[in-house]
Amino acid sequence: MNPETGVVPGTADSDGTGRRPRVAVLFGGRSSEHSVSCVTAAGVLEAIDRNKYDVVPVGIARNGQWSLVSADPSTWSLRSQTLPEVTVGTESVVLSADGTSSELVAHADGTLPRSLGRIDVVFPVLHGPFGEDGTLQGMLEMADIRYVGAGVLASAVGMDKHFMKVVFESAGLKVGPYEVITDRQWQKDASAALERAAQLTFPLFVKPARGGSSMGITRVTDPSGLRAAVETAREHDPKVVVEAGITGREIEVAVLQGRGTDDPRTSHPGEIAVQHGGHEWYDFEAKYVDGTAAELSCPADLPAEISERVRALAALGFEAVGAEGLSRVDFFYTPEGELIINEINTMPGFTPVSMYPQMWAKSGLQYTELIDELISLALERKTGLR
Repeated sequence: MNPETGVVPGTADSDGTGRRPRVAVLFGGRSSEHSVSCVTAAGVLEAIDRNKYDVVPVGIARNGQWSLVSADPSTWSLRSQTLPEVTVGTESVVLSADGTSSELVAHADGTLPRSLGRIDVVFPVLHGPFGEDGTLQGMLEMADIRYVGAGVLASAVGMDKHFMKVVFESAGLKVGPYEVITDRQWQKDASAALERAAQLTFPLFVKPARGGSSMGITRVTDPSGLRAAVETAREHDPKVVVEAGITGREIEVAVLQGRGTDDPRTSHPGEIAVQHGGHEWYDFEAKYVDGTAAELSCPADLPAEISERVRALAALGFEAVGAEGLSRVDFFYTPEGELIINEINTMPGFTPVSMYPQMWAKSGLQYTELIDELISLALERKTGLR
């Protein structure tokens, strides 16, 4: 066992027969983060150990259609700043209606359905609604199929920035000032909603409540820009969260579920610094398009006691929402020495250059080993209530 990461090397074997487990890498999806999911899948398809696992790439088009797609990572990578996309195909893939078979079935108009065989585990590298928010996880639970990552409730709570904060506060974690604007509140009295939000200290960050990858997020420096920012966020989600800007360093921790009854494992803390390209904050362009905009320092330059505390708080946040598998937990470290939790991401960006894998690599667990560990954790986990 690696004493720092807690990883036990070995060969995955889902049923004791010695055959290689079949892993369905599921990506794309219906959310605005469709292309980000494709880029994440490119990283996983490139690095997963094909000698250890049989890989079945399943893409989800924007209309929700599942289909078998290319296993070539270059198909889904970010090439020449062009965002990849799963297109609608002539043949669809569905889960078998028999909840005991864990089978994928392909069908096309005018042909008989054909079995694609049993799937041992799904690796859902989906971001945003209809994939990261508990909906897919619920479907996989109904089909009695194991999967990588958080379950239904943790996925839903981790996706909704409003209820995420409620859970964090109940666990004793400090969150920053915020306001929530629901669809009903906006339609009933938008001016009152804006007035509430404007009481927060500027600059404000206006966000879709159930989104990620910086999609639909606007930094607002005065009340005059607030209405337009809310409307932008509402293009992605009718529920909006408005957060007060916090002066502090952005510190992140990668969390990995412990084996058996072991505590969650945490990476060295990392720090994001947006230093190039004229970006005012860590927006979509800085994350995914401008490869030189942001720099990760890991381990972050922190006092030893703060480093240990932020790792402990990250594990607490992971357990507060009931997460499983993996999560990235983000904090602000203020000049006054406070650690304020910003959010948990239960399916963080997972390309080789994403912050989550990078932090684990800096902590002694390389990308391919990390993928293997996540699949092994999923195979060991029972389905149903746990």
